[in-house]
Amino acid sequence: MRKHILAAVLGILCAAAVSVSASAAQLGEVHAKGAILMTDAGQVLFEQNADAVHPPASVTKIMTMLLTMEAVDSGSASLDDLVTASAHAAEMGGSQIYLKEGEQMTLDDMLKSIAVASANDAAVAVAEHLGGSESHFVSMMNERAKQLGCKGTEFVNPNGLDTDGEQTKTTARDLALISQELLKHPKILTYTSIWMDSVRNGSFGLANTNKMLKLYDGMVGLKTGYTSTAGYCISAVAQREGMRLIAVVLGEPDKQSRNQDIAAMLNYGFAGYAVVPILDQETLPIVPVELGTRDSVSVELEDDTPLLMTKAEAGNVKREIRCTEQAQAPIEKGDPMGEILLTGSDGEITRRTLVAAEDADRKSTADIFRELLEYLLMKKRLLTVHFLTSM
Repeated sequence: MRKHILAAVLGILCAAAVSVSASAAQLGEVHAKGAILMTDAGQVLFEQNADAVHPPASVTKIMTMLLTMEAVDSGSASLDDLVTASAHAAEMGGSQIYLKEGEQMTLDDMLKSIAVASANDAAVAVAEHLGGSESHFVSMMNERAKQLGCKGTEFVNPNGLDTDGEQTKTTARDLALISQELLKHPKILTYTSIWMDSVRNGSFGLANTNKMLKLYDGMVGLKTGYTSTAGYCISAVAQREGMRLIAVVLGEPDKQSRNQDIAAMLNYGFAGYAVVPILDQETLPIVPVELGTRDSVSVELEDDTPLLMTKAEAGNVKREIRCTEQAQAPIEKGDPMGEILLTGSDGEITRRTLVAAEDADRKSTADIFRELLEYLLMKKRLLTVHFLTSM
């Protein structure tokens, strides 16, 4: 049976916001129609109706931001690119920066407007800029969702507005997967963590729609959303002491409920779990190499991604290094050299491969012959010296 929520301490910060305590909480049922708590490495810590299909409202924009960051990081677009607003982009309602048809703004400012102010017009302008048309960009969004393993998602536009009877549908789990991928582009956090900023040379102010940036210790993003049909939604990311968690809720009845549930979910993760490194105080061995151009190679972890474990389990972890005693050249960087086994009170937790950290070429026949000749000559000299000194 699930334990009841120990309510996070909430007080009135202002009429439009709820102050959230960072005290530890145990997690039970939340008010959302779909919810999930996941690490940025993909480990699910809590879920409730995580695969229920529901409209995400402006949380849709995390996919728009993902495609933008991928374009920038791949070099196919630049943050200095000038994005021109079409008549269609300028007619978007809801949250916006009031783009005029033909107005130009850098991709940097457009992205900032999307991440901070949830600008629907900027989202469409960026979609048209990157995709050639909004419809093609939406196809790109849906294709990327499939690549990420999203099974309940269908985008109809880049901003999450309900249009012409169409509505974006997704799940809490899918949004967590998209958020996880977006976090692989660290620069996005420089946008989503902005509290207040401006565009148009300071003449138009932006205020972040994610008020939890000021209400929850460690909050850095990502995106809020609301429509009358979607309810209150958010994909929230917070980080503390080397741990980064993604919490998603869909279909919350009000802001207070959304903030309270997100705080309780994150508190549950931070209070109950700890980051456990694969290596602690252990020193990895050096492996001798036979017939190599180097005498030995160092080893390293093929995957050093730490584990997230309950704090009770974290205290019982034991490590055993199993490494080859000697290797024969040639050796390439990345060749398997052994493994490290992590066990706990219930047995094996994980095992990770140890690999060569450097290359070791095989000696040529000429090298071997030369070394043998040098050895024989050295031995002959030693015998001669011994003979002379014994006379």
